[in-house]
Amino acid sequence: MGLGGSRWRFGVLGLPGATPARLSVVLCAQALPQLVFILLGGVIADRMPRARLMVGAEILAGLAWAGLATLVFARTTAIMPVVVLAFFAGLASALFFPAMSGMVPEIVADEDLQRANAYLRIGQNLSLMLGLVLSGVVVALVGAGWAIALNAASFLVSAALIGAIRVPARVRKASTLLADLRQGGREFFSRQWLWVVVAQYSLVVAAVNANVGVLGPLIAVRGLGGAQAWAVIVGGGGAAGTIGGAVLASRIRVGRPLLVAVLATFPAALPMLLIAGHAPVWLCAVAMLVVGVSNDVFSVLWATTLQREIPGEVLSRVSAYDGFGSLALAPLGLLVAGPIAAAAGAEPTLVGCAALVLVGTAGALLSPQVRQLRSVSRSRAAQDSGQLSPRR
Repeated sequence: MGLGGSRWRFGVLGLPGATPARLSVVLCAQALPQLVFILLGGVIADRMPRARLMVGAEILAGLAWAGLATLVFARTTAIMPVVVLAFFAGLASALFFPAMSGMVPEIVADEDLQRANAYLRIGQNLSLMLGLVLSGVVVALVGAGWAIALNAASFLVSAALIGAIRVPARVRKASTLLADLRQGGREFFSRQWLWVVVAQYSLVVAAVNANVGVLGPLIAVRGLGGAQAWAVIVGGGGAAGTIGGAVLASRIRVGRPLLVAVLATFPAALPMLLIAGHAPVWLCAVAMLVVGVSNDVFSVLWATTLQREIPGEVLSRVSAYDGFGSLALAPLGLLVAGPIAAAAGAEPTLVGCAALVLVGTAGALLSPQVRQLRSVSRSRAAQDSGQLSPRR
């Protein structure tokens, strides 16, 4: 989706009178609609051509970024226009991602789904890294306004490319938005493996957010070497790991994808424990590299499993419930990490985050469906059952 929406912080900091408080307000204005409207995005994506919705979402995001560039060029000091634009950028994300998840199996053969999801991750990771580098260069050369304008253009280019994709038409029964939302919920909660892993991953995301957003930088400043050390840990290790993980995920073949995916979340606790113990920076960076690899393995196996196990007509809604559940505790991790660290210390709090990852992941492995679900393509399942409907 364009060059990524995380660089709102650069746009806000490029405005006159920017403060950390203002940045928090704008980032919150972007994050909230991503969470609040993602279920609606899933319903809409299952009701209309997904490619068309993705194009509309990209155009909306591009216009929001173009508006922010205009404000930067005008040197505005008003915060409310920026908040409104951030809201629409977050709404665009809520519409885009359920549609994208549902569209992949519409244009990719079943046996190629895992490879396709891995290539998507590689593209996303490379574009994020490239975007960060380009934004820094453009800001240094010509200013923040032009960097933001470039990002706006990337969304519009993305919309044009998606619009050129030809997707087979889907036939669906007429129903209300509320009925569609309820059906998506039934499909989600009727599969134990699905809601168990989403619940587990919500704990992992909350713990990782607390580490990367609050506790890790705090410990780095106090005892690991400051901002430069933290940049090495997060940037060098994590960035390299995401590329390597996506490449690995394109090649591995496993019989029990959910079991491997859940096991791949255990390493998320490793850098937390090392950082809490003030381990050498290079070792923390290596641990973050391992997390980057394992996270992409999880993401690719998880996306492929959803696309193979969930009927296509409800896939976007189920993906939306997945996204909502996975991110539900993310703001809480950021919110409580600081106060708990102030009361108990940053290092013990980070150890607690690692324990949360380990306990949550071990709990998910108690589910028989998580341990036993096997990788079987839809075409193979149809042959075994004598029908063309996806398995449950």
